[in-house]
Amino acid sequence: MLSLFQRKRPPVAAAPTPPPTADLPKGLMRPESAASLLATPRRQKLLEHIWQRTSLSRRQFATLYRAPLERYAELVQAFPASEAHHHAYPGGMLDHGLEIVAYSLKLRQSHLLPIGASPEDQAAQSEAWTAAIAYAALLHDIGKVAVDMHVELADGSTWHPWHGPLRQPYRFRYREDREYRLHSAATGLLYQQLLDRDLLDWLSDYPSLWSPLLFVLAGQYEHAGVLGELVVQADRASVAQELGGDPARAMAAPKHSLQRKLVNGLRYLLKEELKLNQPEASDGWLTEDTLWLVSKTVSDKLRAHLLSQGVDGIPANNTAVFNVLQDHGMLQPTPDGKAIWRATVTSSTGWSHSFTLLRLATALIWEPTERPAPFTGTVSVDAAATAKEANVPAAIPPADAQFASEGQGIPPWEKGNSSPPAEGEPLPDAMEDMLSMVGMGDSPATRQDAEALSELVSAARTDAPPLTAPQRSSPAPTPRTRQSSGEHFMAWLKQAIASRRLIINDAKALVHTVSGTAYLVSPGVFQRYAQEHPQVDALARQEQQQDWQWVQKRFEKLQLHVKHPNGLNIWTCEVTGPRKSRRLHGYLLENSSLLFPETPPGNPYLSLLGETKHGDETSGR
Repeated sequence: MLSLFQRKRPPVAAAPTPPPTADLPKGLMRPESAASLLATPRRQKLLEHIWQRTSLSRRQFATLYRAPLERYAELVQAFPASEAHHHAYPGGMLDHGLEIVAYSLKLRQSHLLPIGASPEDQAAQSEAWTAAIAYAALLHDIGKVAVDMHVELADGSTWHPWHGPLRQPYRFRYREDREYRLHSAATGLLYQQLLDRDLLDWLSDYPSLWSPLLFVLAGQYEHAGVLGELVVQADRASVAQELGGDPARAMAAPKHSLQRKLVNGLRYLLKEELKLNQPEASDGWLTEDTLWLVSKTVSDKLRAHLLSQGVDGIPANNTAVFNVLQDHGMLQPTPDGKAIWRATVTSSTGWSHSFTLLRLATALIWEPTERPAPFTGTVSVDAAATAKEANVPAAIPPADAQFASEGQGIPPWEKGNSSPPAEGEPLPDAMEDMLSMVGMGDSPATRQDAEALSELVSAARTDAPPLTAPQRSSPAPTPRTRQSSGEHFMAWLKQAIASRRLIINDAKALVHTVSGTAYLVSPGVFQRYAQEHPQVDALARQEQQQDWQWVQKRFEKLQLHVKHPNGLNIWTCEVTGPRKSRRLHGYLLENSSLLFPETPPGNPYLSLLGETKHGDETSGR
């Protein structure tokens, strides 16, 4: 390794002097040097943290770490890390890159790598593993520059990151047709912009390290072992911090700040989905100083939106959501301290109706210059009326209770070898990405009925292979909308797994692999679908069922699952670990290719039992 510090580096050509900012045409930004970009106090502090988590001298650090970090800074310039999610501000990508390196090195300190090697080998490879983890973290989102953004130079030409650092003033925009997750695959286009051949030669000498690093560079984190896990956990910590959570807890548990999640979710819904100030029925009304939102509609859509991003920890019932919003000071309470107001809305056309509403300050959602025009009618508070259905206090269930309600629990493999957490603290979960605001392509509306759901299914069919049931006795004919929901559920499940909104084979997993096929935890997986698609509730009520039961029945009618010889649907899996065991109940798919292009290895902590869950068999309870 010392030879790396003894080789002469080729001189770097001086960048042409950019024109002063004042001389630039409107909308253009001038590229900055790495020294300038990294000179802010916060970035300097992050660099110091990174150095402190290595065992190198300043000179060695400059070769192994600072040089790639400077190349990264010059490449990403003032780009944000996302358009509307985390680090969505000028320079956000650089901040995110430094943060994820710092967090990954902190996580690395608690691992002896490579796993299972002798102490002598671990010591000999220590610095290589540390550097590789830092490089993998730094490259985590670099592909976004290649595939998510269109960058135009001052001379009108298009810049691509494989051209090298920007040398002209530039402007950028996000591509409307970008495909989320493609940026992971694009990493391979750019890693040589950051890592020179000497570094790659050095790392390639360690076979146990080189393979997982190549998988990371190809975006295949599921094959990258502990290296991939550390990067994803560090990414989650950086995202949590920017969204208002506690990074330390983010690395140990999925519970971040609900306040920031809910605010960002409300802002997104008001921009993209909710209809304000309609002449008649509407999702909300904006008066001079207050935003009034229809309570149930907004709560359902907010929960569905956050779940569609892979955000966990959202309360499962509206009362708990109202309480969280109120506890964080986001709602203006009624005179008696309740979250729900009852008011009569009257439009200028003479239309009038009474609603149960949430009351928010406009400053929470919009800047003064961005606020839409106010409602031309009136919103009159009915002081005598109350919203009884929303006035009952409800505590937010702890993580364990939420998982149990989904037919799960916290399996022992998530505890690892670490000491048990303090009483009441959640256990660590496996890696999970925080996704950007790209949903499934569903088109939510204020009122969705069976016809709208059928249209969603048709759209899903064009994006996923047809799901044909095995040839058995034909089920009784049912209306198209009812049959379709099962197919849409399967299309949603496949896409949620592919985008990693649903993680398989971990503590909170709703899908596992066992006995060579996929195992769907019941009722949790159906509850999750119903939460993301609140329009199902109206269809379920027509048949006097709960929403998840309605979805479950439609899934069963597809006959894609394996039944017991006695005709029962539910299979039992035993979860075993070093300290305890428990059981899950769910469905076995006949053909796992309905969900996976290639079936992952089976969860080693699950074993399929030959018995069924007797009793209320169709509910999975």
